[in-house]
Amino acid sequence: MSDIRRRRLPRPVREQLIIDAAIGVFAKRGYHASSVDEIAELAGITKPMIYLYLDSKEGLFLACLRRETERLVTAFRAAAGPAPSPELRLRAGLLAFFTFVTDHPDSWVVLHRQASELSPAIAAELAQSRQAVLTEVSGIVRTCSTEGAGPACAEDEADFVAYTLVGAADSLTDWMVLHPDEHPERITVRLMNMVWVGMRNVLDGEVWTTPAGEG
Repeated sequence: MSDIRRRRLPRPVREQLIIDAAIGVFAKRGYHASSVDEIAELAGITKPMIYLYLDSKEGLFLACLRRETERLVTAFRAAAGPAPSPELRLRAGLLAFFTFVTDHPDSWVVLHRQASELSPAIAAELAQSRQAVLTEVSGIVRTCSTEGAGPACAEDEADFVAYTLVGAADSLTDWMVLHPDEHPERITVRLMNMVWVGMRNVLDGEVWTTPAGEG
């Protein structure tokens, strides 16, 4: 019997150990192929204890989603919050995001590559997770106007920019799998080069129009 199994641990600590084990198994095998028995073995507890703590396999997966979303949003907020300008806040937040994906690949597999294919309850939790990230990015976009980095930004325009940025960052995580040697810092700079100049121009009122004679 392992030391973890023998020790009496506070319930919150034990739950975190269960979630740690579950994330590794879900990332490796996928939700449907994952076994609660294997998760229990890795966590050093019995299978009935997982059901006692987290109700079901779905409840365990939801707990994984909630914890990792909180970790991601907390990292984003902690990095972006102290930066002195919207531009630097966006850069700091993106770097925190790409660093999280690099440092916690199993967590990102669970959040990004599996959850959308599962039950309505899991899909709803995933939507809340995504909205939490969008809220952080939208907040940065809105500060561009309040801090003098651009004119007033309409609510729908800020949301549009936030969805664009989050979608681009999500897609780049697939690209990162194909380019594992790319450092989060370099990925951040490359994305900032792509999006910040255009975003700044839009916030300054510049718009693209179809060239004369086209369309």
